[in-house]
Amino acid sequence: MKSKQLAFAVTGSFMSILFFFIVNLLTTPDDYWFIEPSFAVLHWPLAMAFAARGKTKQFALYDSLLVIAFLFTENRLHSPDHPWFLYAALAIVWWPIVMFAGRFAKTFAMAVIGSIGVIASYALLNVTVSPEFPWAIFPAFVVLWWPLAIYCGIVRQWFLFSVIGSLLSAVFFVTLNAVTTTEVWAIYPIFAFAWWPLSMYYYSRNRVDGGG
Repeated sequence: MKSKQLAFAVTGSFMSILFFFIVNLLTTPDDYWFIEPSFAVLHWPLAMAFAARGKTKQFALYDSLLVIAFLFTENRLHSPDHPWFLYAALAIVWWPIVMFAGRFAKTFAMAVIGSIGVIASYALLNVTVSPEFPWAIFPAFVVLWWPLAIYCGIVRQWFLFSVIGSLLSAVFFVTLNAVTTTEVWAIYPIFAFAWWPLSMYYYSRNRVDGGG
């Protein structure tokens, strides 16, 4: 039954793509719009071949390659002067990486390795492709919460999480302030974040006092 469903999905996808291509060629041959619906249709046989059969890791690998290929094609067709597909591709590849990592993906070691990988890859992309502004600080700030959350969850230190998280946020806003303007505005979000560990501290103190 599954082989017949897969054959139907492959045949239906091929016929749909052929239809889109013919209509595109007959109506607007200068605009290759058939690529977008074809990309959507191709997920159907992929899902039937892998996800529906429980092969989620293989589905993640091939589907991520399909998405990257689609973005690369769109990039080359519409804006070949700037390889913007790389920004998304570096994030998409982590889908199959995490899937193949299995249980290791939940570990602190994976969080550290993954964070270093993401920061290094986006920093290299920032320097080589678009060095005008250090935008890599944004994904770096986001991804650093990954190992921080994993570690504090393991040791069950939520106050430590709030302290380090506030310090991380303060460093981010100070850096962003320094690279964007001479006006000092970082103090405002830093002041707001300072209430996080303060509230955690006094909440824990109240629980201890109330229990005593």
